[in-house]
Amino acid sequence: MFKSLNHKYFALPLLLISSIIYSNCGGSDDNSPGNNSMTPSINISGNITNFGATQVLTYSDPKSINFSGSGLSSSLDIQVSDNFQVSLDNVNYSSNLSIEPSNNAVSSQLLYVRFAPVSTALGNIEGSLEFLSNGADTIIINLQGNGTPVAYNYQTFNNQALGFGSGFSQSVSQVFNLHQDLNNIASIKMFLQIDCPSTGCDDWDRFANITVKDQTSGQWYEIGRYITPYWTGTQVLDRGLEFDVTDFKSLLTGNTEIRIYIENWTSKADLVSLEFDYVEGTPDYPYYAVSEVLGYHANSISGVPYGVSHDFDLDKSIQIPNNVENAHLRTIISGWGHATPADSGNRRCAEWCFRTHQVKINGGAMFNHSMEPEGCASNPIGEVQNPGNWSDDRAGWCPGMAVPVRSNNLEVTAGNSFNFEYEFEDWNNDGLNGSAYYAISTYVIVKSNQTITAPIVND
Repeated sequence: MFKSLNHKYFALPLLLISSIIYSNCGGSDDNSPGNNSMTPSINISGNITNFGATQVLTYSDPKSINFSGSGLSSSLDIQVSDNFQVSLDNVNYSSNLSIEPSNNAVSSQLLYVRFAPVSTALGNIEGSLEFLSNGADTIIINLQGNGTPVAYNYQTFNNQALGFGSGFSQSVSQVFNLHQDLNNIASIKMFLQIDCPSTGCDDWDRFANITVKDQTSGQWYEIGRYITPYWTGTQVLDRGLEFDVTDFKSLLTGNTEIRIYIENWTSKADLVSLEFDYVEGTPDYPYYAVSEVLGYHANSISGVPYGVSHDFDLDKSIQIPNNVENAHLRTIISGWGHATPADSGNRRCAEWCFRTHQVKINGGAMFNHSMEPEGCASNPIGEVQNPGNWSDDRAGWCPGMAVPVRSNNLEVTAGNSFNFEYEFEDWNNDGLNGSAYYAISTYVIVKSNQTITAPIVND
């Protein structure tokens, strides 16, 4: 127990102490250490910042502040609330400390503080750090951290070189042993980091994607698409580009074949690393299944030609399995080419022209996909290309960013089928400046509290 009788309390603003000194407010002018007639005071100086995100059952990096005491007639006690710990040596941590004064004083020293969330301390966690001694103003410092769930990490590709020529290949596939038991996995996150060899990275913004092989059909399902940055990697981001790939959890388990592709036509190979976090928690539904509806995602120009007649099949019939309780569509789409006529501002198709596409269900327009600006100038990756066009807004994507996933919830009945159609906004290519393409993937994901099979997709 701490001695806290007759304390005055003084609370500092959230996590911020900056050279604040509590000193004698009265009594003798003799400030010698042995004079116990001084007004007791606790002195704090330094800064503590927000501890940020920390996985439960682990520890944050420690923060430190300086403290001392004068005119003390009893111990200087230090305590922290649950989920935080303190230490004098940055080795041995506890929830409380007691320091006996020498000649009524505690010499100036460092206090280390860390965030140590327990298993249930998820989300924003607030606490306090208190300094107490009889007769001195008690100092209370507000603490804060963010507890994140346990995540099982799996490193797959590591600095995999992808390019063209000089012995490089634009794609590589490999089988990895991923997480087996998905019963308590709430989400799966994928992180992709690009590094550059001594020659530097590719000079251009290239189409690139990650696919996983469906062992039943043999098809490669696109789980993430990104556009490479100009001349540089993604190290400005701690873990690179982030993708939520929970929709594909039924495929991302056990022995899993994964492929990376980059449309890099130079010998300046991008070095790609890929890892997965399987995040603990209660899943929305224990059973998932997925089927491909549209699979025109092999590269930029394998997409659907825009503004001309074509024979690509964008109409499908989808049979929903029995026992399905939730279903949605997941679409990734990016436009390529500089075909004319251009929109105002010389925005040519399909890289630059802003368009709105429609998803039709049973003949009726149900969802809109707006290929609009994504805020390329605010992307932290890209400043290396100066001058250049990295900051100019494309239609629905940016260099050095993940291409957005467009998710649409379906109101369908288990065991029934529906008709799907993807329709582009009308525009006619005049043929004077090449072709325009939309690389597109669409998947139907179903979920249930019971075992389910994948939807059946027919032409």
